[in-house]
Amino acid sequence: MLSLLTPLDIISVLWFFGVWTGYTLIADSERLQHRSVLGIMNEHRQRWMHEMLRRDMRMLDALILNHLQSGIAMFASTSILVVGGLVASLGATEKAIAVLSALPFLRETSRFEWELKILLLLLIFVFAFFKFVWSYRLNTYCAVLIGAVPSSTEIDADAKDQARRAGKIANLAARHFNRGLRAFYFALAALSWVLHPIAFMVATTWVAVVLYRRDFHSRSQQIIRGIS
Repeated sequence: MLSLLTPLDIISVLWFFGVWTGYTLIADSERLQHRSVLGIMNEHRQRWMHEMLRRDMRMLDALILNHLQSGIAMFASTSILVVGGLVASLGATEKAIAVLSALPFLRETSRFEWELKILLLLLIFVFAFFKFVWSYRLNTYCAVLIGAVPSSTEIDADAKDQARRAGKIANLAARHFNRGLRAFYFALAALSWVLHPIAFMVATTWVAVVLYRRDFHSRSQQIIRGIS
């Protein structure tokens, strides 16, 4: 099957997965965690759970978790809709190829190439769906842990330990949600493979640069970090 692809196509796919995997390993590493938005927000989530212990009525914490879960649910639903649309597009392969062939500066696309490109997008959005659903469940676990913490007048070492564990679960949920969002970014890069393998590699590199800037050098990162 690989013989049906050009060497440039194979290189572009390897570049795509290499950049995505490499960026994930670098951005989520413990060495750079204190500089990324995700790592800084992990510290704030731990502080949130520490402050939660002092509240008698923890409705505020429940509202925050509900807000987070609603956003995650929206992205999970979007992922499923996209997957459905991509599956439907496989049934219109001939029409899609005819549309692409009419566009200037595009080489002729075979049925196998089109279906492979759609399958790549399907893989990405299925991956994103699982990340969002798991993040949703982790936030549910966090809500239960918060609900099991005793009132502020009965705080002991066990309660503090439970709050610490709730913070870790919240951080883990955020990590999976962030990886789901990252998949959306790289899906946009994968879409450019329809145009040309070189466009695919350029778009992949561009997405990695955008993500790096937003994770490590954005205005929001500076504000959250407290240096601006």
